[in-house]
Amino acid sequence: MPPSAPIFETRMARTDDDVRGAQTLRYSVFVEELGAQGDMVDHGARLERDQFDDHAKQLLLLDRSRAKGDRIVGVYRIIDEDARQNAGAFYSSYEYDLTALEDSGRPILELGRSCLHKDYRGGAAMLHLWQGLADVVRQSRAEILFGVASFQGTDLDILAQPLSLLARDHSAPDDLTARSHVYQPMNLVQDIDRVSAMKQVPSLIKAYLRLGGCVGDGAFVDHAFNTTDVCLILDVAQMNPRQAAIYGGQAR
Repeated sequence: MPPSAPIFETRMARTDDDVRGAQTLRYSVFVEELGAQGDMVDHGARLERDQFDDHAKQLLLLDRSRAKGDRIVGVYRIIDEDARQNAGAFYSSYEYDLTALEDSGRPILELGRSCLHKDYRGGAAMLHLWQGLADVVRQSRAEILFGVASFQGTDLDILAQPLSLLARDHSAPDDLTARSHVYQPMNLVQDIDRVSAMKQVPSLIKAYLRLGGCVGDGAFVDHAFNTTDVCLILDVAQMNPRQAAIYGGQAR
């Protein structure tokens, strides 16, 4: 845990140093902890980066209690329509067919690369990061949020229970779904132990489900990132009001 009580602040990355700080945290989490790789990962500089970083926005969670200066302890990468046009695609489009979302006629916002420093997990940090994200969503007037979220590992036998649970109980409606390009069915077993299966679901995915989120059609096995991904989709108009108040901040 942090050596002193954290003082949290969220803001958008403003400088190249901010972006590099976000990429350094992403390297620590995705590369060092989870074993991810990528064409643009810089192991020498310890930066996890890709071609979308030149166009996306980075939401930062800072701990301002440190004597040596602010520390970036959380990140969310945000790709809006302008960033999509400049980048040529959403990140998720490499894994999922986003036609239904893009043709919905509603403003959409892609969220990704969400992570927290290991010293700040299991406490208030994620809540502060989500409250900052809620401000971004309100300002953007996005109506549909989406992005890929990951289970660690690519062994489908190990992940059969939680993937089957998501497919059975949390599938997106047909008019608001995304289908995996390299289709991996998620309904792998019929006999699901809901309690055990839900324990395997990462906390970020569970948080979206509590808000009223759902998952797209099929998983995507990402061997480069050593993950099995699902596409999370959240219709802001259908959010759980009580949970939205918690994540968005009671005063807001």
